[in-house]
Amino acid sequence: MNIQLLTREMLEEASDLFNEYRKFYGQASDKAGAKAFLSERFERGESIVWLAYIAGEAAGFVQMYPFFSSVAMKRVYVLNDLFVMPEFRQRGVAQALMETCYTYCEQQQARQIRLETANDNDSAQRLYEKMGMTVEQGVRHYIKNWE
Repeated sequence: MNIQLLTREMLEEASDLFNEYRKFYGQASDKAGAKAFLSERFERGESIVWLAYIAGEAAGFVQMYPFFSSVAMKRVYVLNDLFVMPEFRQRGVAQALMETCYTYCEQQQARQIRLETANDNDSAQRLYEKMGMTVEQGVRHYIKNWE
């Protein structure tokens, strides 16, 4: 397995994976929109994306978004997107992508890495807990949606 930080030349492969990820979450296929979204994040430096390759084929990706903790005065990363193509699952791809994120966050001296997952996503929860993540206690997260 080979994991690489996204480059401009990899945007097409990354967009295909991103489109499959969105379809997994019930969204309509939109390859052009997926490419435009990832390209904009890349050009603006607004996210960090790694792709995992197995035998030269794009197997999965992970995307993190940076923000800051004012109290800790440190960067925090949200692991927002993690996806492995079905034919590459159960081969350690998701774990390797997460380990890459952990290493990056440590190098950046980040305060933490955060993520959210659906209550019924048991397989993902097992992976996150195996990798040392815990459910945050003592806080309540609020959201306001516009859609």
